[in-house]
Amino acid sequence: MEIPPAIAHIFSLFPLHAFPPIKPQSGRLPDVPTIWIHPPRTLRLSTDVECLKWQAYLALRGLSKIAVRVDIAPEGAMGARLPNLHLPNGQLLPAQLIPTWVDETLDEPERPLEGYKDQAALDESRAWVSLLEGDVHAALIIAQPTPSYFMSLVTFPHVASRPLESILSPPPPPLSGLSTILPAFGTRISPKHVESKYRDAISAIADRLGTDKWFLGSSDPTPLDALVFAYLHSILHTANHIVRIEVTRRVNLVAWELRVRGLVSAAFKESIP
Repeated sequence: MEIPPAIAHIFSLFPLHAFPPIKPQSGRLPDVPTIWIHPPRTLRLSTDVECLKWQAYLALRGLSKIAVRVDIAPEGAMGARLPNLHLPNGQLLPAQLIPTWVDETLDEPERPLEGYKDQAALDESRAWVSLLEGDVHAALIIAQPTPSYFMSLVTFPHVASRPLESILSPPPPPLSGLSTILPAFGTRISPKHVESKYRDAISAIADRLGTDKWFLGSSDPTPLDALVFAYLHSILHTANHIVRIEVTRRVNLVAWELRVRGLVSAAFKESIP
């Protein structure tokens, strides 16, 4: 059926252009396992706690010569969350599948206790994970510098995996009071309260480590050691002196972080821009 001239004229004002597909910059697979992370502070170690935790996990399990890629935005990662691990066979793994890949790669005997010395230590590790991901992580979030008004307009802020309100225990009270006729909204977070719980947490971590080589008296590093390192390294490199000083004044934590940092950094090649 012929298109009426009037309609054809209207369509001509909005021409449809077809463009060839955009080919990827490089279709070559990585030569070695490559971890995608948030941009690092140094050549190898990420500034993001979650990415750094998995870097430490890989290194402390004994893997090495792993490449680092920093040019992938979170939106381009699986589940829109970094890190991802890109394998030479083309497979792309989200963070939760990294332990399975490590076990298959190392082909070691089964580790029923994840490297902890006994079941009691494994159970205790869960309490320390909760403390780190709760009170310590909350202090790190509050310690982040507030961007200027101009920067907030021209940049997209990094969205935390969990809001601060969900990390604090007990949850903070709402901004609106009980006597108001308005429904509860917002939250009232006390930085002093967060800092107080953070100081107690760091004190407990330092006391529990003591002079041991690894946390909870393990003979070899465990997932808890990877998590502790990620937080200590992030704290020691934060610009907030109130948060940083709680670690720097404890010699055993500073020495432990420095030793583990050398092990973790040596496992990775320089970042791919």
